[in-house]
Amino acid sequence: MGTDTSGQLQQDKSYPTHPDAQVPAARGDAITGDRYWSKDFADREWEHMWKRIWHVGGRTAQLQEPGDFVVHNFRHESILMVKQEDGSIKAFFNVCMHRGNQLLAVEEGGVNGSFTCPYHGWQWGLDGELTWVQDAEDFPQGNPCGKLRLKELPCDTWGGFIFWSFDPEVKPLLEYLDPIPALLANRDLENHTRVVWRTLRVNTNWKFASDNFNEAYHIPSVHPQFMPMIDDHYSTTVFEMYPSGHNRMIEKLQPSSRLPIDADIMPLWADVLKEWDIDPEEFRGRAQEARVALQQARRKLGPERGFQYFAKFTDDELTDQIHHTCFPNLTLTGTPEGLHVFRTEPDADDPNWSTFDYWYLVPEVEKASEVATLYGMRPYEEAEHEEGDFANYEATIDQGDFLSQDLSLAVTQQRGLRSMAFGDCYLSGQETRVRRFHEVLNDYLNGDR
Repeated sequence: MGTDTSGQLQQDKSYPTHPDAQVPAARGDAITGDRYWSKDFADREWEHMWKRIWHVGGRTAQLQEPGDFVVHNFRHESILMVKQEDGSIKAFFNVCMHRGNQLLAVEEGGVNGSFTCPYHGWQWGLDGELTWVQDAEDFPQGNPCGKLRLKELPCDTWGGFIFWSFDPEVKPLLEYLDPIPALLANRDLENHTRVVWRTLRVNTNWKFASDNFNEAYHIPSVHPQFMPMIDDHYSTTVFEMYPSGHNRMIEKLQPSSRLPIDADIMPLWADVLKEWDIDPEEFRGRAQEARVALQQARRKLGPERGFQYFAKFTDDELTDQIHHTCFPNLTLTGTPEGLHVFRTEPDADDPNWSTFDYWYLVPEVEKASEVATLYGMRPYEEAEHEEGDFANYEATIDQGDFLSQDLSLAVTQQRGLRSMAFGDCYLSGQETRVRRFHEVLNDYLNGDR
């Protein structure tokens, strides 16, 4: 059994909780190190969990015309998503049913009416039906055209994301995601633009990111630069868990409650306030009170500065960091400026490695041609895919980059989890969602979900 209990957390009562939210609780299932490095455990995840869930395969903005396609490689499988003549999207295994060759070796593009296998030239329509083969008369079983189809998979969309599943009997997408679409309903995600699209290969198990984004306990140690303006303390943070296995955590945009209550306003917080015509000196000795003033300023000044979408936001959405951790491997962090998307996926062969995806999606700001990102100003247009190894990324990026800070710890933790000294996590109450994540995973592996 685990060492933590279901202990009550003192939560900020100013946020209305979702009706399905539960008091953070956990059974106490142990989080053992082998979950992160065992090949046998990774194979069980594949068989009992990855084959049964919905996966994010891309953005609908990548598919503008019939024949436009996106390819998503997951472990040893390759999935092809293609826009149909009627505007819908279908997903297929990226495999020719003749001799098993992959139809496409690129991650996105477009075709004129059909896909042609590069091996023997078989042509498959956008709807997956075989339309032409060489020497059709030479097949003893008859012409295969009109008989064979590409292997189709369930495919659906929400929020401008394309989802697919290996499971032909998977529950409907909106039911699977519940209550995440309702929690993000004020954001017009379908029309957001992905201005950053980066994939890193990291020497860590895929579960590191799910663990990491399910708690804020690490922020003072790993991200101290945020403390002047993000309140990481559990007494002011909202923690919610839902029966679906998804979670939400909300951190107020205000100086950390770990700082002295009469601390001066630090430069980072002062800069945010001044940007919205608030004099930091007015809040000397009461820095946290400036959060409400910032909400009021954004509500008043937002429209004239091009932030028309602010009108749909609640006051809290005008300031705070709202983290939605969607089981098992997707985190959607909403801020007033946009949506940070984090996705981790397992390596095909080695559970000690994974890929870490970071996307940054932004709404349109009127009269603005560029938007601020972690990597400087970017134009309001779909980003090119940037790929690389984390070791190379870490050597070139600003050490204040929070992704670099998180992933560097992922690498060293992966090494420590191999030690015979580690038996289970010893968690604080505010980390309860970490254990609950592993318990939901256990439910899949045990056939209970």
